[in-house]
Amino acid sequence: MSAEKIISDWKKKMFKPLYWLEGEEEFYIDKVINYAEHEILPESEAGFNLTVFYGKDADWSAVVNACMRYPMFAEKQVVILKEAQQMRDIEKLENYIENPLASTIFVVSYKEKTLDKRKTLYKTIKKNGEIFTSEKIKEYKLVEWVGEYVQSQGYTASQKAVILLAEHIGNDLSRISNEIDKVVINLGTKKNITEDDIEKFVGVSKEYNVFELQDALGKKNLAKAIRIIQYFESNPKAAPIQLILPALYGYFSKLYAIFGMTDKSEAAVKTLFYNNPFVAKQAIETAKIYSYNGVEQALLLLHEYNLRSIGVNDKGTSDASLLKEMVVKIMS
Repeated sequence: MSAEKIISDWKKKMFKPLYWLEGEEEFYIDKVINYAEHEILPESEAGFNLTVFYGKDADWSAVVNACMRYPMFAEKQVVILKEAQQMRDIEKLENYIENPLASTIFVVSYKEKTLDKRKTLYKTIKKNGEIFTSEKIKEYKLVEWVGEYVQSQGYTASQKAVILLAEHIGNDLSRISNEIDKVVINLGTKKNITEDDIEKFVGVSKEYNVFELQDALGKKNLAKAIRIIQYFESNPKAAPIQLILPALYGYFSKLYAIFGMTDKSEAAVKTLFYNNPFVAKQAIETAKIYSYNGVEQALLLLHEYNLRSIGVNDKGTSDASLLKEMVVKIMS
């Protein structure tokens, strides 16, 4: 069951006595928890029938006692346990979960990890409630997700705007959604998000960013790469080296994977690049420009300069100098 399906059921007043929300991706867990806390009960009932616990401070017996209470002047009460992964003796909730109260909607947020499916706690929850596992979105689906989220807010976005966001922020759905919401607030009557909007309201330069540096490397355009690095040097927060090197390593790793593919067509390669045919076409060209040995050498250099950026075999060379030295070697 997805987060959307859970919320859809709640809107129809279809409730189970227990919802266990687990996994690495916080975005969907927070979305369900927020709805449970603010939308299930009308404001007139929430004062008496909403109880929120935090795992680090909660005692299991207090949580159970809250769940065992009957609602006051209402059909249902809601009990929420946030950050349950920090709770001591959480397995002691099992006796209640074995026989949950039908008038209680118990919603548990168990972030960053999942229950062991072999344990009785998992099996008991599965039998009497609903388990939702929120998994990190796959990297190749990130651009698609950004586009769909923009559409869900009633807007459209240019492909470059979507890619800029995905490349700049990475696999952090909560942060991406917050940035999109911030852009939307500032759009006024406009309904389409452009790369100019991303530059203005998110602070990502449409000309000087990791994506453009990647493009310069791919085309062996040294002059452009140096200009971008000089911009980064003048604007350290725009793209710290700790963001740049992993992004470039990820890109060259995908180029490396192309050489191992039986089908090197654009249709096959685009699955590595957010299903974007334009980026896939460029990647195929870059793979030809560099060849297998060149891509392998780039990966080795990226690893070497990543170590140097954290002080291994380096006595304090500036980030900009490291990047300039690295791109010259990669393109040579």
